[in-house]
Amino acid sequence: MQLKLSAEWMPPAPPSVIGIALSGGVDSTTAAALLLEQGFAVQGFFMLLLPESGEQAAKAQAVADQLGIPLHLVDLREEFRQQVIAAFAAAYRCGLTPNPCILCNRLIKFGLLFEAMAAKGMKAMATGHYARTEGGCLRRGLDPGKDQSYFLCRLSAAQLKRLILPLGTWRKSEIFARAAELGFSQFKAGGESQDVCFLAGQDLPSFLRQEGLEARSGEIVTADGRVIGRHQGCWNYTVGQRRGLGLPDATPWYVTGLDGAGNRVLVGKNEELFQRELLLAEVEWHIPPPALWRGRAQLRSRHQAAEAQVMPAENGCWRLRFDEPQRAVTPGQFAVFYEDDRVAGSGVIQPGLLP
Repeated sequence: MQLKLSAEWMPPAPPSVIGIALSGGVDSTTAAALLLEQGFAVQGFFMLLLPESGEQAAKAQAVADQLGIPLHLVDLREEFRQQVIAAFAAAYRCGLTPNPCILCNRLIKFGLLFEAMAAKGMKAMATGHYARTEGGCLRRGLDPGKDQSYFLCRLSAAQLKRLILPLGTWRKSEIFARAAELGFSQFKAGGESQDVCFLAGQDLPSFLRQEGLEARSGEIVTADGRVIGRHQGCWNYTVGQRRGLGLPDATPWYVTGLDGAGNRVLVGKNEELFQRELLLAEVEWHIPPPALWRGRAQLRSRHQAAEAQVMPAENGCWRLRFDEPQRAVTPGQFAVFYEDDRVAGSGVIQPGLLP
């Protein structure tokens, strides 16, 4: 079976040496097998990110043995804690809802891990992500239910140019079938890894307490300033949340905003969750920065991208305006801009509503 790669994109020619981020899961395993079928010299690299990474490393080693490729263990636990976990906790302390996977991809997986691969002589890097790279551009994966281009939105042009994504034109169901054909009977359809790996089944409030965010009483307030309840730390909530507020009423209350500085949880009714405009900081473009951009913007990994326009605002920020109001806009998350299936840019959603 041949790799389904676009004619616009030319990977390194076999027998180039390619490093693959091997997790021991079905996606990276099948991606490695597909590259081997093409004649590439593939070497596996496993990231040690957590103190309890040993069990997963053993699974990766078993897969590497079955594939007949070497596996290198790369210890990034200290860097992961400092650059991802600490930043995650700090964002929640400020009343933001971060996306640690996007940060990890840029700094750790496609940053430090690739440096380790390059030190071993790798000419390119591969992963099992469902996305495509063509001519230095990042595009959606063809399986709409598994597209992971959102999580790769902050990769630089240099990172994209050395990246190979063998699964970009495959559907998840096809990958399970292909893995079974290759003899990897340990993978069963329906099992998916948890996005936030370091939570490891732990609930978020418990994890944040472990990271030093102790319970602290604060107010639950409405848009007009009425105090209607109390909470034990605004970092235990996120915009759009309904459960756990303890606010009985004829219609449900939802979290509409978080005030990290004042440790307040702002609440309102469902209609108050809809917002047409928002402010973005740290905007990065994969195209020449436009005076006015129009396309589709996606606010979360599971958000349906919607028609919008982006224009410069004050202090280096950008204003994003949707054609139709969007529900539960969450500060700290990323807005990703798409032109058809191509990622054009991204920015970090800022707190507060724009007039």
